[in-house]
Amino acid sequence: MNVTYASYLKVDELISLQHCLSDGPEHDELLFITIHQVYELWFQQLLHEGSKLVHLLGENRLNQAQHTLKRMLKILKTMVNQVDILDTMTPLEFLSFRKFLSNSSGFQSYQFRELEYFLGKKDRRFMTQFKEEPEILAKLEKRLQAPSLWREFLGMLLQRGFAIPAEVIEAPIDEPTKESVELQALLLDVYRHHSDLAGLCESLVDLDEGLQEWRYRHVKMVQRTIGSKSGTGGSAGAEYLKTTLFQPLFSDLWTIRSQF
Repeated sequence: MNVTYASYLKVDELISLQHCLSDGPEHDELLFITIHQVYELWFQQLLHEGSKLVHLLGENRLNQAQHTLKRMLKILKTMVNQVDILDTMTPLEFLSFRKFLSNSSGFQSYQFRELEYFLGKKDRRFMTQFKEEPEILAKLEKRLQAPSLWREFLGMLLQRGFAIPAEVIEAPIDEPTKESVELQALLLDVYRHHSDLAGLCESLVDLDEGLQEWRYRHVKMVQRTIGSKSGTGGSAGAEYLKTTLFQPLFSDLWTIRSQF
């Protein structure tokens, strides 16, 4: 079989997946669907790169791990830039098809929840909205019970002989990452005496900042589009999203900034 550009990328199938529900349909619904489908593709890619990153950390291949983190950050930057496109949609343009979204909501993006769990923001409450979808629940449970990226990073330090505090290593794996004063002292030593590991720490900070930037732009986009209205699916919209801001994933790496 001759492989062509269209057959390799499944272009016909790909461009048939945008099903508008509005009457007409409304012009801007296609943009809304396209942007969010692309987000899901990027979430998939971030999870794919994250799996490779964990493997590289386990093998102590720091240069390759740095490279993978750099790629993940570039993906996050691209996701932020996509918000600029959504910002071209006025409130009236969104309102023209909003009712057809029915109970669907971005809160139902299970891949984003997987990504949050992978990055250490673990909260079992997020799973309740998928109680009627056992396959999705199984994916989320698997992520919940797997070590976060931060735990994998600390595991690499442990393999290299660093004395990671027992309170950190023995913490329940399905709970969110918590700060540790003892760990912060160790990280300060890493920064001062191990430049290769310090560089990796900075890349994790970059990743953390990248996700926070995406959250912020997402909040402002929602405020710009629907103001203080409730979100689709009965969510609290921008008011809830604001509560997710400025919550770092790797808080120990931020706290030590004032201790150098």
